[in-house]
Amino acid sequence: MRVEHIAMYVNDLEKARDFFIKYFNAASNDGYHNKTTNFRSYFLTFDDGARIELMYHPDMQDVEKGIRRTGLTHIAFSVGSKEKVDELTRRLKNEGYEVLSGPRTTGDGYYESCIVGIEGNQIEITI
Repeated sequence: MRVEHIAMYVNDLEKARDFFIKYFNAASNDGYHNKTTNFRSYFLTFDDGARIELMYHPDMQDVEKGIRRTGLTHIAFSVGSKEKVDELTRRLKNEGYEVLSGPRTTGDGYYESCIVGIEGNQIEITI
């Protein structure tokens, strides 16, 4: 069994899509628009086949997102090496994204950093 995709609602569909394309080399489909409900979405595919569905609907709820919330708390991306973790973390920080931790080796042996990405969602960057 494998996870087929993860879906997330976002306020700015284009900005969220561009974030994952720019920093994580995602490829996007052309998008979907249900004209009856005004639901819109993009499927983003990453190099290894993992996918994220970004979704927008005018009636969605937008509640405050604390870093230590219940439910899904972050998405982790493996970039292949310590150097790439360091480089991407530096790049994101220089472009205005908040770095929550790292890069560092965690107590359970991961080399990672965590940033606050689009719309308050935590992104983990690891080897």
